[in-house]
Amino acid sequence: MTTEPIAAEEVFAALADPTRRRLLELLSGRGDATATELAADLPVTRQAVVKHLAVLDQAGLVTGRRDGRERRYQVRPAGLAATAHWMNEVAARWSPRLSAIKRLAEQAEQD
Repeated sequence: MTTEPIAAEEVFAALADPTRRRLLELLSGRGDATATELAADLPVTRQAVVKHLAVLDQAGLVTGRRDGRERRYQVRPAGLAATAHWMNEVAARWSPRLSAIKRLAEQAEQD
């Protein structure tokens, strides 16, 4: 895993897939799990789960550690936090603009 900041594009691409979003939900509820354990709750194979986890790992959203012969995965909240922070900054810049548009629309209705 790289120590460089993860680009928002990678996070959005990873989260675009519903199976990967479900994997994040499962992991956040369990704390950690193996691909085999996760596959039991999904309509995909263990091999597909491993591939999805690799995409999530690349995006900085999960991490895996060896536990005997298996690999246990868990959520990396920092990956989501960085993207959420970026989204909040964008929203903060748009909020005044949207308020101004709303005021203009309301004035136009009154005229």
